[in-house]
Amino acid sequence: MKNFSLSRSTIVTIGALMLMQAALVPAVLAATPENYKVVARFPVTGTEGWDYLAVDSKRDHLFVSRSDHVQVLDTKSGEVVANIADTAGVHGVAIAQDLNLGFTSNGKSDTITVFELDSLHTIDTVKTTGAGPDSILYYPRLKQIYSFNRRGESVTIIDAVTRKVIDTLPIAGHPEFAVSDSRGHVFFNVEDKNEIAVIDAQSSKIVKHWQMAACDGPSGLAIDDKHHRLFSVCGNKKMMVVDSLSGKVVTTVAIGEGPDAAAFDPDSGLVFVSNGGGTLTMVHQDTADKYTVKANLATQKGARTLALNPDTHLVYLVSGKFGTAPAATATTPRPRPPLLPNTVNVLVAAPN
Repeated sequence: MKNFSLSRSTIVTIGALMLMQAALVPAVLAATPENYKVVARFPVTGTEGWDYLAVDSKRDHLFVSRSDHVQVLDTKSGEVVANIADTAGVHGVAIAQDLNLGFTSNGKSDTITVFELDSLHTIDTVKTTGAGPDSILYYPRLKQIYSFNRRGESVTIIDAVTRKVIDTLPIAGHPEFAVSDSRGHVFFNVEDKNEIAVIDAQSSKIVKHWQMAACDGPSGLAIDDKHHRLFSVCGNKKMMVVDSLSGKVVTTVAIGEGPDAAAFDPDSGLVFVSNGGGTLTMVHQDTADKYTVKANLATQKGARTLALNPDTHLVYLVSGKFGTAPAATATTPRPRPPLLPNTVNVLVAAPN
């Protein structure tokens, strides 16, 4: 994922109260696409960009990666309760509840920061075997961390207990989001190859490459483990539904512009896709092979990454406001618009 960064406002406003009320709605009634709304906006300090989000539902913490540190927000109040420092070029955060540990992928220092979930204190730093760690995944069955190294075009497999490197797998492509199933597989998108690759976790080998010809630059990836379905989001405003056993493309669903993340809520059968164009596409799984777009909720331009709390069914996104992009040059043919100071906020979408 590409990195895309408010001073604290005097109060979080009535949105925080609405958020707490939404969390009390029974799960079966709450998670319906027709009544999702952006119920709160939590301003966060700093002028840095951001990337992945991650939720620790047990401790009510939201992790927001911010260039060289990770901000930890209380999901009930929106307050920043801690900062995990020295994470140069941080992209993602992986949560290992059974070990009481979190892991960050630091793309500039080529390291993994290890911290305690309870104390939020850093306890270790692991050097990866590939350049540019980006997506990161914890696989609890084997207690392993997978670092997907974009520049290094590789995967570093790390023992999460000893924090020692187990193996390095070459990819020959740019890895993106990753998910795992209950059958011993780790799946990840290969963005520049328009494919999903499959790792056999037990043998630590890449065993399959599934082409998605109609998918341009797959990034976000989610999974319905029960029905063996992968949801891969593509830069050409499509979501590919793929059979995780055979690799067959089951169907294609229209989504919004600039997608970069996806999440599946098994309780409601909803697939959420965050689109940088400023929408949250909500797709209902009618059956394992049939999907219906139920809503495209207006969010904020640039809100292309998300995290789902599966316990409360709340969806978190982050964005800011941007200025005018500078003129293109030979060295920077596609310059990005600058992020305006004091404009970054976390958006909370919930049943209203």
